[in-house]
Amino acid sequence: STDSAPQDGGFHWGQATMKLVDRDETVMVVVGVGEANRDRPFAVTVRDAIDSRGNGQFYRRALVVGDQEYLDRPELHRHPTIAVGGPGVNAVSQRLVADAPRMWQSDERAFVQGDIEGIPKRVVIWGMDAGATSRAVDAFVGEGLLDLLLDRIWRFKPVAIV
Repeated sequence: STDSAPQDGGFHWGQATMKLVDRDETVMVVVGVGEANRDRPFAVTVRDAIDSRGNGQFYRRALVVGDQEYLDRPELHRHPTIAVGGPGVNAVSQRLVADAPRMWQSDERAFVQGDIEGIPKRVVIWGMDAGATSRAVDAFVGEGLLDLLLDRIWRFKPVAIV
């Protein structure tokens, strides 16, 4: 028997399964992986900010994944998703940016766009250059947009009692 990464977000070892992510609570932070892309440190900043707000609850965290890996694995599309980097360097940003409403912008150079009411939630954080992307990440994390998003993702979900 070989180890495998199953479609359900768990890890299978023999017959045992361990769930590593939850599609309702674990956020995918997607970054372009090309050589010209310098946005990974910004994605890590977003991931760390999310992890610090998870209050130790295992699934309330984020994972940084490459844009091609995300696009090649449809099961990841069900997760709340934050694409970091512009449409020129991140294929997920390229797909989302045209339809995502602006949540924040600075001087037509730095942007946060997204749909935080839809399911699943989608946000794109980007700028015209690395400095502008850095400003957009700082605004997203520091001006309450991340907290607003996480409130929508992690809010209390009532359980039906039969």
